[in-house]
Amino acid sequence: MRLDGKNAIIVGAGSGIGAATAQLFAELGARLVLMGPEAAPLAAVARHAKAEMFVGDASRRDDMAGAVALINKCYGAVDLLVNCAGGGGNAPLGDLTDEQWSKALSTNLETARISAAMALPDLTKTRGAIVFVASLAGLRAVPGATGYVAAKHAVVGLMKAIAADYGPSGIRVNAVCPGLVRTAMADAIMDHFGGENGMEREAMYARATRGYPLRRPGEPEEVARAIAFLASDWASFITGQCLVADGGGSVVDVF
Repeated sequence: MRLDGKNAIIVGAGSGIGAATAQLFAELGARLVLMGPEAAPLAAVARHAKAEMFVGDASRRDDMAGAVALINKCYGAVDLLVNCAGGGGNAPLGDLTDEQWSKALSTNLETARISAAMALPDLTKTRGAIVFVASLAGLRAVPGATGYVAAKHAVVGLMKAIAADYGPSGIRVNAVCPGLVRTAMADAIMDHFGGENGMEREAMYARATRGYPLRRPGEPEEVARAIAFLASDWASFITGQCLVADGGGSVVDVF
């Protein structure tokens, strides 16, 4: 399972799953442009992965066009697009502000929509692939996260729509739906709920995953492998699908 000679844009590459995906794609031979809104963390990942970087907001057409232009200049047409951007909207509906709702849609859904739209002309030429990082929250609800749940459900719907429309052009589109993964965002959530329950972070992770058959959270590198599989030619007959990577949590009853 190699990505030699493939030109890939990874959105949200500055941390977490995006950073792990950048490193793995580099090891598998891909030529990379990494995109994110903050220069310092993005630069650190780019140095390690020997990648080009573009600082910008993938929910803005002009910024995404800049990332596509950079990969075209450095390497050629886009073969692979991975959107790892996400977060926000973590409140019940009655507490969710309009600003939080808009931010959740922008960060999760609009980054997916705009990045895919701007890469489509290249992907049509290369018969390439798109992988969206959705979430288990894109398939089922979790308490206290109305904006995030709604946006990630929309990402899954967007993925299926693009797969249906552009499959005849040879473009494959899939999504990875992780469960709880140990990232900076998840650390902050564990710290928040741990504080409410008088628990340290690791104890909160253990509590949150006690119903998982594997009894632990995932690591970003584990999700990156799922992304790499869907991006690679090993998944050449797979499109319009959600690959759940959740330690088995979604297949058991809550008890």
